[in-house]
Amino acid sequence: MNDSISKIEARRIALTAQGFAKPRPTEAGHADLRGVIDRLGLIQLDSVNVCVRAHYMPFFSRLGKYPIDLLGDGCHERFNLFEFWGHVASLIPVEQYPLFRHRMDDGIKRRSRTIRSADADYLDLIIDEIRERGPLTIGELENPGKRSGGGGSPGWWNRAPGKVALEYHFATGDLTSVERRGFSRVYDLPERAIPSEYLECEPVSREEAHREFLRIAARAFGVGTGADLADYYRIRMPEARPRLAELVEAGDLREVEVEGWDQPAYLHPDASANGAVNARAILSPFDSLIWERDRTERLFDFFYRIEIYVPERKRQYGYYVLPFLLGEDLVARVDVKAERDRGTLRVRGAFIEEGQDPAHVASELAKELTLMASWLGLKRVRIGRRGNLCSGLREALR
Repeated sequence: MNDSISKIEARRIALTAQGFAKPRPTEAGHADLRGVIDRLGLIQLDSVNVCVRAHYMPFFSRLGKYPIDLLGDGCHERFNLFEFWGHVASLIPVEQYPLFRHRMDDGIKRRSRTIRSADADYLDLIIDEIRERGPLTIGELENPGKRSGGGGSPGWWNRAPGKVALEYHFATGDLTSVERRGFSRVYDLPERAIPSEYLECEPVSREEAHREFLRIAARAFGVGTGADLADYYRIRMPEARPRLAELVEAGDLREVEVEGWDQPAYLHPDASANGAVNARAILSPFDSLIWERDRTERLFDFFYRIEIYVPERKRQYGYYVLPFLLGEDLVARVDVKAERDRGTLRVRGAFIEEGQDPAHVASELAKELTLMASWLGLKRVRIGRRGNLCSGLREALR
């Protein structure tokens, strides 16, 4: 491959690296889900549950219908995962735990600067309670405390002290999250959840951790700018820039130019683009293929913003809008909601991109929506009236 690659090559490299060039398995199981985790390096968590929790969707997008219970209770242990601040809150393979110790140490340093003695006593009580009682959520603490504007460190006790203390211990590595109950973290001591080979191993320096984060990001993206790769694990560019240069010098990355990109890009040595990609997938807004919106526009000529926090009257497409990948293009977007009490996957709006074939897109999107409804245990798909693809979808679903 030359030191310059076309936009279509970059797109195919990205789709292949993200797992969309592989045919979906006939019956996806544990090994298939673990393969996605290993390929992506981490899975973003989010509390939005309009359709399904965010971390369930990347597996469906790549594998199709799989047993959703595999990602329910016990998934941390089942897939050897831990939760921490990777690309925001993320599920991460436990093998990466040593790479995050420097971030936990940063949390300890912040604690030493900001915590008064009375607050430190309360923090110790929280650790003691979990040590004695086992894994707990905020709601299960004996004394979660009351919100107060005074009496503690600035910015701390304007929220429930128990929540703040748990999150502080989580950030410093004094506690880890062993599962989620609903939206709530379940906190436990790391020595009861993280294998000793990762918990007690030699510390990894910040510089080496950043190099490994960038290697993982490059493998998961295939190709990306320095900012793309740094964002995967939220590394600041002044820290990422010298590490990228070191990886290029070591042959772990190759600097290339991508057609239409105004910044240099970095290519993973194992990246490939062997022919056209024939994918079909509905994507979560928090899928690593598209979570960096500028990169999404560079790769797919697809302008995408999530509009959850936009006032309803100002939304262009809807509340929870999911892009639709067909072949190698993002061809449409759908505003969806799972109405579980009615057994219905509701498409409140559907919009096709300019230049796409409405009949073909509607037919393929109808198949994917039907599959998605079945995966979620819903009986039907119902189409609203917002958008230029709704009538075609209704016809395709008949």
